[in-house]
Amino acid sequence: MAHSGSDACETQLNGVSEEMDLLRIDVETDVLEDRPGREAAPFSRNVLRKQRHWERQLAAKKSKRKEEKQRRKLNREQESAASADNPQFTKRVMKAIARERLAEAQSTGLKVCVDLSMTDNMSDKEVSRLAGQLRRLYGSNKNATRPFHLLLTDLREDSRLYRECLRMNEGFLNYAMDITEESCLDLFPPETVIYLTPDAAEALETVDADKVYVLGGLVDESVQKKLSFLRARELSVHSARLPIDEYMVKKNNAKNFHSKILAVNQVFDILLTFCNTGSWTEALQAGFPQGKGYVVAPEDCPPLPVSQSET
Repeated sequence: MAHSGSDACETQLNGVSEEMDLLRIDVETDVLEDRPGREAAPFSRNVLRKQRHWERQLAAKKSKRKEEKQRRKLNREQESAASADNPQFTKRVMKAIARERLAEAQSTGLKVCVDLSMTDNMSDKEVSRLAGQLRRLYGSNKNATRPFHLLLTDLREDSRLYRECLRMNEGFLNYAMDITEESCLDLFPPETVIYLTPDAAEALETVDADKVYVLGGLVDESVQKKLSFLRARELSVHSARLPIDEYMVKKNNAKNFHSKILAVNQVFDILLTFCNTGSWTEALQAGFPQGKGYVVAPEDCPPLPVSQSET
């Protein structure tokens, strides 16, 4: 019995010793893992590098936001100063004012027709371009202080242009203008109609509220000459051209390109500006594209006569 008790005691002592050894191994392992300069060190440097990069990005974003905030503040101050004498309205109020002006123009405004009878011979690309020009034309009229009474004539519902206007111009059927399949002569007496064409012999000197001004709705990339002029002759109505020769001169350019052929919305914009300012100089300077190779003539240098065959 004594021998058995001794063995049991020795077994317990051995178990305690083994547990102490295990504890010592765990502690040493933890110490080794926490020592600097071991495998964790490269990982720490990588983390620090990423952290510094992130901090730089954060600082740059904060600086950019601060600059943007200052810029918006400056813009608000400038807009506030500019609008001190001109009270600003909300978008809803501005839209209501524009609708009211357009409604009034349909009864009292200068009548301007866009003749769309010449689209059958146009390519699909030209038809699309014309649809875009009509959208810009209407936008100019909608934003004008004194808009015109706008009419689109000879626009058939089964035509490519009508379908393209519906496709490209959102809300086209709600535009505040008259759309009709009739000709301008079905709507107005011939003696009141003035057809604007670049090939007319006579320059338009002024605008008469009793007259109806017709613009040729035409995009012709093949540059067929005198199409709108021939259309005016077909209708047997008076024709006139914008006074480009009287107020503008050719400007030297690398391509030696000079053209007086304008898109229908560009002619419309020039007419709008002239009716608002009474000045052809201002109207042509504002609405005549610089790429056409013409500039308004200086006051001390009147333009030279230009033959009608030049474009």
